[in-house]
Amino acid sequence: MTSEVENKPVFCTESAKELVKELRASFATGKTKSYEWRLTQLNAMVKMMEEKEPQIVAALHDDLSKPELESSIYEIAMLKNSCRLAVKNMKHWMMPEKAKTSLVTFPSSAEIVSEPLGVVLVISAWNYPFLFSLDPIVGAIAAGNAIVLKPSEIAPATSLLLARLVAEYLDSSCIKVVEGAVPETAALLEQKWDKILYTGNGRVARIVMAAAAKHLTPVVMELGGKCPVIVDSDINLQVATRRIIAGKWGCNNGQACISPDYIITMKDYAQKLIDSFKYELERFYGKNPLESKDLSRIVNSNHFARLSKLLDEDKVSSKIVHGGERDKENLKITPTILLDVPRDSLIMNEEIFGPLLPVFLVDKVEDSFDVINSGTKPLAAYLFTNKKKLKEKFVATVSAGGLVINDTTVHLAEPTLPFGGVGDSGMGAYHGKFSFDAFSHKKAVLYRGFACDAFVRYPPYTRGKLGLLRALFDGSILGIIRALLGWSKA
Repeated sequence: MTSEVENKPVFCTESAKELVKELRASFATGKTKSYEWRLTQLNAMVKMMEEKEPQIVAALHDDLSKPELESSIYEIAMLKNSCRLAVKNMKHWMMPEKAKTSLVTFPSSAEIVSEPLGVVLVISAWNYPFLFSLDPIVGAIAAGNAIVLKPSEIAPATSLLLARLVAEYLDSSCIKVVEGAVPETAALLEQKWDKILYTGNGRVARIVMAAAAKHLTPVVMELGGKCPVIVDSDINLQVATRRIIAGKWGCNNGQACISPDYIITMKDYAQKLIDSFKYELERFYGKNPLESKDLSRIVNSNHFARLSKLLDEDKVSSKIVHGGERDKENLKITPTILLDVPRDSLIMNEEIFGPLLPVFLVDKVEDSFDVINSGTKPLAAYLFTNKKKLKEKFVATVSAGGLVINDTTVHLAEPTLPFGGVGDSGMGAYHGKFSFDAFSHKKAVLYRGFACDAFVRYPPYTRGKLGLLRALFDGSILGIIRALLGWSKA
């Protein structure tokens, strides 16, 4: 392994420049614009997953100890669905969209043509290193672009596998993978791209945006935030508890951008909720969750230390009502619930991204909206209630990337919904048709003949021409007739 690393060629700014030049030359041939090329690549991606699923699952286990079910369903099956949806609908997506025209350009016709942006960069995250690497690329391929993928070095086994599989199954003259860490990413960011999609945290997002701004490169930012869960009292508590557990600990042990970050509930309901969590967590993960095979581990020692710091803060450590056990050697932390945490604690002021779940208390459920809106806009927000008016107020009041009522995280599986943030949780969106649109330019096209050449456009300008043009822009047939007859308004 050491000799392999030593013999690996250095990827520097010049290497990145040559890579982009090569891809631009491939794009200029027009091969990526053809429906056949796009279809071939998407079908090859499906074939790759069907033939290499055991290797993909093994790589995800090496990086995160991710359970096979989570890897097979939340990473591989979801990606297959994205590919198949694009294959089914891509020809329709590629067709020009008819647009209406007005009297101003009569006679004319118009359409909106989707064209590929060119050469795009996808910078992926470590927590879902397979899905978040290739799901955006499905849209980029469907839109007809040449692509560079930079997987996360924090998930090295998956990064290495992606580099090998992409080279083996996809068109290497148009789709490339660059492995590495900060130096390689920096080299890539110095280049001019036609779009950058970044998944990760706000700190790195600012670096990516600053680099993109130098070239006026548009960006899609999939970030995160503190995703709240409001729990009302008029609910099926068992179902609600299970769905929160599935979205929190069942999604990479809380290491997911849309995982529930904290719960808001009423003071007089909190204990009942805690008791339900304790019961269901033991049913799911046993009496000793550190030994459970159904929980991912913390990705590395740095994140383990960060989570431990959140737990060990003086004003927080006494608030643990369930869990809190840690295995530093194996990078495991049990599902942990904290009750009535102070609002000014560290755990309530930064994204947790781990298996810790604080419960914040309010006097009445409506107070939850003020708690959420006092912070930055999250990537997702969740509400459990049967009250129609509360649902309506939640949708009208809470600004987030996405909202789910009476469940958590499942909106990510719906390709008809855009996946993206707002404010500090990101910008832009993808999934399904939204992925195609994210990597396409919507080109306006207007068609005219040589008949009906409007004399009113040309000098010398007169009051009559002014009146007729005003009527044309107003779209008033009566006004046009009056202007042609030389009648002015009284």
